[in-house]
Amino acid sequence: MSDFTVGEALEMQWQLQEKYRGKWEPIQPATGKNKLLWMLGEMGEVAEIIKKNGHAAIMEDASLRAHFVEEMADVLMYYGDVMNCFSITPEELKAAYTEKFRRNMERW
Repeated sequence: MSDFTVGEALEMQWQLQEKYRGKWEPIQPATGKNKLLWMLGEMGEVAEIIKKNGHAAIMEDASLRAHFVEEMADVLMYYGDVMNCFSITPEELKAAYTEKFRRNMERW
């Protein structure tokens, strides 16, 4: 089994956008803020699951875990939309992430 890549996630988001063209907000910089706000709402749902159930339940209860992972997938979907809105490529993200990682490794 191979890892799920950022590129795959972005492509899947483009496919959804094509399917719902005219029904969903278009992917463009002007809607990036809205996509980010929707992502924050999904992050709130993830936090609520942790708050109401605790971390141990998420690790032990298969049904709760499936719900938690589904909400995390929602976060990732909106993250992909934000990246697509601003035309951020997987390569750009990797470069920025790698540089930030390097700087963090050199702290303290």
